[in-house]
Amino acid sequence: MSGKRVLVSGMGGDLGSRVAEVLEAEPWVDELLGIDTDPPRRRLDRAQIHLASPRDHDRVVSLISAFNPHVAVHLSVWEPFSRVAPRTARELTDQAGISMLGAVAECRALESIVVRSGIEVYGRARGSATRPDESAPIDPTCEFGHTLARVEETARDIGRRIGVPVALVRLGNVLGPHVPSPLGRLLRMPAVPFSLLADPPFSVVEDVESARAFVAAARRQLDGAVNVTANGAITALQALRRGGRFPVPLVGPEWSIAKRASELLGAPIPDHVLEILHRGRLANNGRMRELLGFSSERTTVEVIDDLYHWPSVIRIPARKRVA
Repeated sequence: MSGKRVLVSGMGGDLGSRVAEVLEAEPWVDELLGIDTDPPRRRLDRAQIHLASPRDHDRVVSLISAFNPHVAVHLSVWEPFSRVAPRTARELTDQAGISMLGAVAECRALESIVVRSGIEVYGRARGSATRPDESAPIDPTCEFGHTLARVEETARDIGRRIGVPVALVRLGNVLGPHVPSPLGRLLRMPAVPFSLLADPPFSVVEDVESARAFVAAARRQLDGAVNVTANGAITALQALRRGGRFPVPLVGPEWSIAKRASELLGAPIPDHVLEILHRGRLANNGRMRELLGFSSERTTVEVIDDLYHWPSVIRIPARKRVA
């Protein structure tokens, strides 16, 4: 495998730029093209980036057709309340799936597709120890889960139609120093709500390992789903204690008040994060080594500890100019 042209949609985001950074070091990658609404968030040496909105269907199709990729890595997925409101996130993700995946389906050189998905497609946990593996049926119960399921369906339909493998990389909640994660933003608040009646476990994944997973799936031309999460689990209360935050126990109608207050304080809680706090979110990552060639080197507890070690914004008042 060598001399491949690789397309990365969503290269401007933190995850997309990390994936591009890893791809630049891969000997089998010849040309690397990115399409996104924003420029990459880190320095890239070989990648070319074109700024285009998912709504600009004709421009997206023109860019992808001219590039004629061998491998398409589709990361144009907007998490609700990461950078945009839930409705806009859903619309942008759906439009990107139609325009970008539709365009690569017409490329004659295409050999494989890799798409970003998430363990949200399995739905809310049916018990504190529920860890669905890749064979479990998808049954999303939140808006983000339904959005990801549509991305998977679009990619699978294209794969079946043109006969190429499709890798579905189902990530846990991604945390990283520059990742605009609603869960990470909430957990770093001085006072954080948690479910007094449940406090179920959940798992996350580090952005660095997420990027490795996409590149490994592309290199191996994986066909099928793979769960990518850190090892182990943690509950919200355990996380808050490790981070030295003030836990706010809530029950029933108190959550509606907490949601409004959290949004006013700059950490809105989308429904998929609310599910984590009420029902937890776990997945079995036991097939990562078999499917991707590596296992997670981090635990959920370690990733959460890193979350609380990130530098915070420190506001320094302007000094008066001395005459």
